[in-house]
Amino acid sequence: MIVFDLRCARHHVFEAWFGSSVAYEEQNAAGLVVCPICGNAEIEKAVMAPNVGAKGNQGPAVPAEALKAAISALAAAQSKALENSTWVGTAFADTARSMHLGEAPVMPIHGQATADEAKALVDEGVPVAPLPLPVVPPETCN
Repeated sequence: MIVFDLRCARHHVFEAWFGSSVAYEEQNAAGLVVCPICGNAEIEKAVMAPNVGAKGNQGPAVPAEALKAAISALAAAQSKALENSTWVGTAFADTARSMHLGEAPVMPIHGQATADEAKALVDEGVPVAPLPLPVVPPETCN
C-alpha cells in the first residue's frame, strides 16, 4: 500500500491509499478518485512532505498492519452498505434528482457524478454524499 497527498481542483488536500502508483494512475484516469470533501474528480498529487523519522519524545507511529486493517474494515463496511444499493453509473445525478422530486421511486443508489453535478445536487437540497473509498463500476469487474 502507498499513501498519496492529493488535491482537487477546488484545492482541498486529502490523503488516499492505493495498492501502487500504477493503481493510483489507473483509478484517477478512470475518474474513480474523487475529493471526499466536495466530490470533485479533477485530482492531482499534492506536494508531500518527506517521511522524516519521529522525534524521540513522540509516541510510536501507527503500524502499517493497523492502517491496512483499518482500510480493510472501512472497505468492508462500505461494501456492506452498498449491498442493497443499485449501481446507476453516470446517471447518478439524474436518478437522484428524479427521486428527490418524486418522479421516480426512492431507493438506495450509488454511481458516478461530476463535481459540477454533485454541487448542483447539494445546492438543490438533494441528500447525497461521496463514498470514502472509490467504487469500481460493476461492468469493469470480471
